[in-house]
Amino acid sequence: MTNQLNQTEAYSKIDISTILPPSTIGILGGGQLGRMMALKARELGYRIITLDPTEDCPCSHVADAQILAEYNDLEGAKQLAQQVDVITYEFENIGANIAAHLEAESFLPQGYDLLYKTQNRLREKRAIEEAGGKVAPYLPILSPDDLVQGVKQFGYPAVLKTTEGGYDGKGQLVLRQEEDLKEGQALVQSGNTEWILEKWVPFAKEISVIVARNAGGEVKAFPVSENIHQDNILHLSIVPARIDLDVEQKANQLAIQLAQSFHLVGLLAIEMFLLEDGQIYVNEMAPRPHNSGHYTQQGCRTSQFEQHIRAVCNLPLGDVELLQPTVMVNILGQHLEPVLQQMSQLDPTCKVHLYGKKEAQKNRKMGHLNVMAESVEEALKKIDALHIWNMEDTKS
Repeated sequence: MTNQLNQTEAYSKIDISTILPPSTIGILGGGQLGRMMALKARELGYRIITLDPTEDCPCSHVADAQILAEYNDLEGAKQLAQQVDVITYEFENIGANIAAHLEAESFLPQGYDLLYKTQNRLREKRAIEEAGGKVAPYLPILSPDDLVQGVKQFGYPAVLKTTEGGYDGKGQLVLRQEEDLKEGQALVQSGNTEWILEKWVPFAKEISVIVARNAGGEVKAFPVSENIHQDNILHLSIVPARIDLDVEQKANQLAIQLAQSFHLVGLLAIEMFLLEDGQIYVNEMAPRPHNSGHYTQQGCRTSQFEQHIRAVCNLPLGDVELLQPTVMVNILGQHLEPVLQQMSQLDPTCKVHLYGKKEAQKNRKMGHLNVMAESVEEALKKIDALHIWNMEDTKS
């Protein structure tokens, strides 16, 4: 099964004209994803304007200009739309009124439909199922009584999640026993957000696929990444994933199927659970570059960031061939100083990417390290030898 399809599909809502350099790309969001996206866009000859409420944000260091505005600031969005030829985004927290204006008054080739679906876990799961994917059994939780009934149905453990806004383990509670149920009921009772309960899935591995599609209908899926988390934060992405070939093909086929069903333009990162019996459940999706795709910067002929720019500008998609085994390890706030101390002694096959954030805080993503080797085992040994990360909890 090939991991790419080339075709032209008529999709009336999308203008399939190509945006050529030196056009200006507007990026909603000025974090590290926007920064790395902007760097690749500039290599291709585009100009960049980012909108972000934080002065001196990572993307501003490499953009031509920054609009200082909150993400829900309609005037800021109008200002961005007036100055750019095409708009993309690096995160999901874009309000419906902002997206509606951008779709009506400027060029947002990704559209708002998929973003709207992925902003809410209930909508996302229903969309995945409608597209033919599988998800872990789930229930909407509207009251403490709903939670009690849900736990009776699913048993322990189960996972209570906010429907919107959670990331890196925030907005989640694993219910392992009755004491946890009481804590969960208190959260639901607070009424600050909506919740969803998921049945615990005893997965063998967590994997992900980054898939790209341009407006002309060309689709390509990057190699499958095997992901290992610590404290609900991505720690390692291992490529090639240590999975059977048929599982790899199945994961890529599923990613392409979802991309086509959603009429994707741009990137879609799809996090998946691989079960012991070979079944694949989709966990979450993100319609943008993703942490688990950082390995592509050294591991593939085309990085996820260049591919995203190519897709939203309707250029031909780049080659996604894996050049060499690569392991990405995140550099969190507590790792930054040890990494800096060892930079002058790093093996040339270790590539450091730092995001330019002002303040290093514990568990804040400050950068990442891509390590290339003849095998993933050798790459993991190189990371272990740095004695910066506790690999004992991550080996499998």
